[in-house]
Amino acid sequence: MLLQVFVILVLTGTAAAAQPAPATPAARRADAIGTIEDRTAGMKKIDGYFPLYWEESAGRLWMEISRFNTEVLYSTGLGAGLGSNDIGLDRGQLSGSRIVLFERVGPKVLMVQPNYRYRATSDNPAEVRAVRDAFARSVLWGFPVAAGSGSRVLVDLTEYLVRDTHDITPRLRPGTYRFEASRSSIYLPMTLGFPKNTEMEAELTFVRQAAAGGPGGGGVGPPGGSGPGGFFEGVANVAATPEAASLRVHHSFVELPDAGYKPRKFDPRSGYFGISYADYATPVGEPMIKRFIARHRLEKANPGAKVSDAVKPIVYYLDAGTPEPIRSALLDGARWWNQAFEAAGYRNAFRVELLPQDVSPLDVRYNVINWVHRSTRGWSSGATVTDPRTGEIIKGLVTLGSLRVRQDYMIAEGLLSPYKTGTETPPELREWALARMRQLSAHEVGHTLGLGHNYYDSDAGRISVLDYPHPLVTLKADGTLDFSKVYDDKIGDWDKVAIAYGYQVFPEGTDENAALDKILDEAWKRDVRYLTNQDLGAHPRVNQWSNGTDAAAELTRMMDVRRSALARFGETAIRRGQPLAQLEEVLVPLYLHHRYQIEAASHVVGGSHYIYAFRGDGRAAQRPATAAEQTAALKALLTALKPSELALPAPLLKAIAPRPPGYGVTRELFPRYTGSTFDAITPAVVAAEMTLSFLLDAERCARLVEQHALDPSLPGLEQVLDAVDAGAFAVTTNNAYEAEISRAVQRVYVDRLIRLAGTAEMSQVRAIAAQRLRQRARDQGDAHAQLLADDIKRFLERPVQPAQPMDTPQPPPGAPIGEPALDWLRRVEPMCVPDLEFVNR
Repeated sequence: MLLQVFVILVLTGTAAAAQPAPATPAARRADAIGTIEDRTAGMKKIDGYFPLYWEESAGRLWMEISRFNTEVLYSTGLGAGLGSNDIGLDRGQLSGSRIVLFERVGPKVLMVQPNYRYRATSDNPAEVRAVRDAFARSVLWGFPVAAGSGSRVLVDLTEYLVRDTHDITPRLRPGTYRFEASRSSIYLPMTLGFPKNTEMEAELTFVRQAAAGGPGGGGVGPPGGSGPGGFFEGVANVAATPEAASLRVHHSFVELPDAGYKPRKFDPRSGYFGISYADYATPVGEPMIKRFIARHRLEKANPGAKVSDAVKPIVYYLDAGTPEPIRSALLDGARWWNQAFEAAGYRNAFRVELLPQDVSPLDVRYNVINWVHRSTRGWSSGATVTDPRTGEIIKGLVTLGSLRVRQDYMIAEGLLSPYKTGTETPPELREWALARMRQLSAHEVGHTLGLGHNYYDSDAGRISVLDYPHPLVTLKADGTLDFSKVYDDKIGDWDKVAIAYGYQVFPEGTDENAALDKILDEAWKRDVRYLTNQDLGAHPRVNQWSNGTDAAAELTRMMDVRRSALARFGETAIRRGQPLAQLEEVLVPLYLHHRYQIEAASHVVGGSHYIYAFRGDGRAAQRPATAAEQTAALKALLTALKPSELALPAPLLKAIAPRPPGYGVTRELFPRYTGSTFDAITPAVVAAEMTLSFLLDAERCARLVEQHALDPSLPGLEQVLDAVDAGAFAVTTNNAYEAEISRAVQRVYVDRLIRLAGTAEMSQVRAIAAQRLRQRARDQGDAHAQLLADDIKRFLERPVQPAQPMDTPQPPPGAPIGEPALDWLRRVEPMCVPDLEFVNR
């Protein structure tokens, strides 16, 4: 018995000794999920910053992660677009960039966006942690770990990529669309790996849902169907079929730049976009909001030299799909910026080349100028991918709408009427359009260098390519037009100042803040200064699509040019073989040649000359426009309302035939009440509405009330309405056609008063407008006057539910498209839109 016990104990002990030590949790997880090598056996590896693996049999994309708790840049955009200007989903469009990091938490990996809006720049870790924990970070996704090898793990990216990350679904109209996963997949040709960036792309399909009335519903009509604001260009107009639209969304993980970049202070007078954040470690009594400009990294190879090569030049790449001669024009215009960098002390620091054929325009390694096609003309834009920590621009992305050049060509046709025989190809039209392309290229590249619009009308002339330029056409003594300086051909004085502020390197020991202030002060002495979108409407010398410094005088001059061109306008404005109905396409920009100068002149009425004033700068912060300036502007505006100015020449009215089959009505034409025939009255209604909507803007009216109260020598709202009333109702007409136009102007004026009386926020504006309506309601003249009186009476008796003003015909698109597109631009490319900036969006 004792021997048996001994043997049992020995055997038991031996068996126990042969068992391995208990596995650690990490080892147990690795055993459970397997190694990366085993899991990816047979897959195609795409090596790079984050290695990728393509599993062909399952159609899945896997990513290997070894960089945990390391911040990287994550950027997204559209690799292939929809082609609709109104919807605004363009090829190459950026949809956002952010800093993210990956965290391993048990069986999953979290992709986290830290919160850089609130910080503590402190050496005290506890202080930094207190701010970090006070404001929420964002966990963007959780990936289950599928395999692991040492510190590396493998996750499946497929579900993350193959979904509507771009928020496309709610924007597809008309109809209701949904994302369809079964028709979506990883797009391998643009899924690539590089040492410092990993590029991924997915093709996403969106299908139209059936309406209640039956399959394939959703209100999709024929191309050119009506919608909000007139004609709406929806999915049905651009996709191969409205049943399904497939777009590609691109994703990039990119190594962040090193810590060698030095931020530069933001100054609103410098013209730069920028970043800002709240620094809770700021001593009490100092500003806690920190502001820095957005700019590229640029360093001199020889910092002590007045002129030096760059350590690494800024290089932009033009879309190789751009055709000649537009390609050369865009290259030339973008290269103008080298003039500004040379003035700032750099040699060959800015280059523009062609983009290699196999490169995605969304690859963060490349600053790109995209040539983007849409089915109708639309905005161009400049956007950036910017490091939110410092303001360093990592990538510039320009979008140039390809139909813009054709619009400028047509503007030239209308003004010049150049086709004497109808078979020639006048070279001046091409040169005109290409000159605009050079300026447009420089303009949008300027945004991607960090610069905002500069709309200031300077005594020094055209000072910036960041302005919106109106073609400068002057009237010669013999009645012909001089267009030799239609657009600028070089970088502007302000652009050189701005580049010096943002990129100039100062000698060691220089007080940088003082040196930057000096750059702006010296420019100020030459009347080279910066005012931008937010100043439109209130400042008499801040205008877009305008020339000169005296808005009233320029409007008068432009009316002379318009009058002369309209008198010559006819068959010679189109080529032989075109339907005469197409005269209307060319007529629209000519008839509205003065549309933006009307806006500029209206800015003077109730306007204020002001600056971005700083305490201690020794300059007057603001002064109202003088009574003489405002009176001259009002006079010029009312002249533009005269029926004789709004009437079209009789020979032209006889020449414009109804639209033939295949040439239907589009939004590029004037609206019409007359059905298939050209409407001779509506263009005048459109022009009158433009003039009176700017002049009788509710905020302008409020400023008029206040300025007269503060200084009785300045016109008040009642004085302005007296003048408008006389211009609308006491005008002399030469014939029945002009008399009908006069009635149309009166209708527009009364409807504007109704809007003011019903919706103006300032009660005194409403009161004055209502009083003016009561006075007008006493007129019991002809049928037209009686209708006005009846509509006014209905409004005054039912102010809560007033008689609706008649729908006013809207103008065809101008600069270069209507409000639906502008709404899109505010969402997607704010760098070209008032009061928005595109920084880490």
